[in-house]
Amino acid sequence: MANHRALISVSDKTGLEALAGGLRLLGWELIASGGTAKALRAAGLDVIDVSDVTGFPEILDGRVKTLHPAIHGGILARRTPEHLAELNAHGLAPIDLVVCNLYPFQDTVAGTDTMEAEAVEQIDIGGVTLLRAAAKNFESVAVVCDPGDYQPLLDMLRAGGPDEETRRRLALKAFQHTASYDAAIAGWLAGVADPLNPFPDTLTLSYARVDALRYGENPHQAAALYRPAGQSAAFEQLGGKEMSYNNWLDMDGAWGLAQEFDAPTVCIIKHTNPCGVASASTLAEAWPDALASDPVSAFGSIVAVNRTADLALAEAMAGLFVEVVIAPAYDADALERFRRKKNLRILQPADLAASGLALRTIEGGLLAQTPDAQIEPAAGWRVATMRQPTTAELASLDFAWRVAKHTKSNAIVYTRDQMTVGVGAGQMSRVDSVHLAGRRAGERAQGAVMASDAFFPFADGIEAAAEYGITAVVQPGGSVRDDDVIAACDRLGLAMCFTGHRHFKH
Repeated sequence: MANHRALISVSDKTGLEALAGGLRLLGWELIASGGTAKALRAAGLDVIDVSDVTGFPEILDGRVKTLHPAIHGGILARRTPEHLAELNAHGLAPIDLVVCNLYPFQDTVAGTDTMEAEAVEQIDIGGVTLLRAAAKNFESVAVVCDPGDYQPLLDMLRAGGPDEETRRRLALKAFQHTASYDAAIAGWLAGVADPLNPFPDTLTLSYARVDALRYGENPHQAAALYRPAGQSAAFEQLGGKEMSYNNWLDMDGAWGLAQEFDAPTVCIIKHTNPCGVASASTLAEAWPDALASDPVSAFGSIVAVNRTADLALAEAMAGLFVEVVIAPAYDADALERFRRKKNLRILQPADLAASGLALRTIEGGLLAQTPDAQIEPAAGWRVATMRQPTTAELASLDFAWRVAKHTKSNAIVYTRDQMTVGVGAGQMSRVDSVHLAGRRAGERAQGAVMASDAFFPFADGIEAAAEYGITAVVQPGGSVRDDDVIAACDRLGLAMCFTGHRHFKH
């Protein structure tokens, strides 16, 4: 491989010395610019400066280094007699390998105090051009943007060089890298240009595949997990078998619900809906109350808590089959206890980023909305009935309202004493959800309160709730028949509060 040339220009110098040293042992010439050349010389390696190849110095504080025909001609030339003769006529030579990764733009703008000028200087131009040029000419040029590919590349070069299939795969990876990079710049610039508009004219997304899942919602569906490119994992798995598509969906709903509460709270989720939620002075005390809400549905559920999971909770949960448990942290003995169930998936948050747009695919497109991040505190509600809720009722209503926000519409939640006693979710008729929650609660509905995620279009839902023993209601209000609903509450002796906002969850 004598006379083969590699151009190396990297911001992330992980593995650089080993790669460059391996190339030199194979007889390759190394061309490098700026800091990369300096690092190679410090490692005792011979290197040719880009300026020696171009006959032109770096200019504009390093903004222009590799943008020159002597570089890009060597990369883009097909290995045909005509192209090679043209290179030779201009005193140029082919470049057979480009190793490049880009300025750390994503890391730079992740800081909350990053100045615009600082961010702009981290927009790579030459590096992106190198990657695209090499990737375009993958028939003749290998391009590497990931340090993880350095050793496999060296192994292939020792065996005679990467084949076309490998070069094509590396080219794809390079184009994906530059696309992700451009998406990050576009997203940042959209926020700078119009910070009050969360919906740019073009929504540029870049997600990296984290894992291939066993299957999707059903075994005949393929599935994979992605996360925003350049972003580290939001959750870390500490034990158990691999997560499934449905596990991730349920986990997302469980974790969001647990964050609604200040007191130690246990949330049991089944098919993205809460089947039991309770707050108490400790998680172990909250567990039986949450489980009592729907012990049958809790089998095979997802459990999320908002405190460090301790041994008392782990012991309390030991008798129930649970798919996933997620907590902010785990005491060592609790973690050991949970791990005794080898199939129990154990998660904790690792690097939670601020929520961006909430996206959902539809046939032919995407729906985008801002996340439903607000909750209306009880102090701001309006009492619409003649009877005021008691202090205890108001506390229970606040608890029910927070659970209803995370329950599929039409959502009805019965609670008492900071625990759910019945949940009606996903019904086509709101009054059906009232009956479903009431049947689930049974005698525990007597003296309980009710939350509805949206207004009652008729008084029948109130009348049904009163038959089950509900004494107070919280709902958004806003129906043309609000007066009829209020009148039904007054006639039945119920207190009712309006929050002024609904929380549909489809």
